[in-house]
Amino acid sequence: MSNSMYVASVPPIIRCLTNLRAILEKAAAHAEAKKIDPSVLVNARLYPDMFPLSRQVQIATDVAKGAVSRLAGLEPPKYEDNESTFSELVARLDKTIALLEASKPEQIDGSEDKTIALPMHDKTVTFTGASYLHDFVLPNVYFHVTTVYAILRHNGVEIGKHDFLGNIY
Repeated sequence: MSNSMYVASVPPIIRCLTNLRAILEKAAAHAEAKKIDPSVLVNARLYPDMFPLSRQVQIATDVAKGAVSRLAGLEPPKYEDNESTFSELVARLDKTIALLEASKPEQIDGSEDKTIALPMHDKTVTFTGASYLHDFVLPNVYFHVTTVYAILRHNGVEIGKHDFLGNIY
């Protein structure tokens, strides 16, 4: 029995983005409680040459919506990448989660050997569906969500591993 591409992609990405949504809501509450301008956190970086929190969320959602769309043979929807508040970032997550929830197993299953051509900077990288999912999509979603977590934790937001993992135990 082969693994389902849908099961390997959609549920874990939905879970990850849902947990990120809850983390952003905690960050917004933290900013309000501590009388911190929320834009300080939204624009925070771990290091000067890294993207800010807002861009980390944008990339995580871009990779997620791109994955489901490309594996299903569809053109990924375009987002403006203009979010500058926690509520706008949460709305972007909600839109992406809704797109993922609307996908069906029959759209994605069987895409293991599908050729995925992904434009990146000045070149196009070609993957099989399976390598795209396992070697590019999942690591990228987790990387950017983890980076958001690290930025917020570094800035004093009281979150922990349980927030990242969600309610699993």
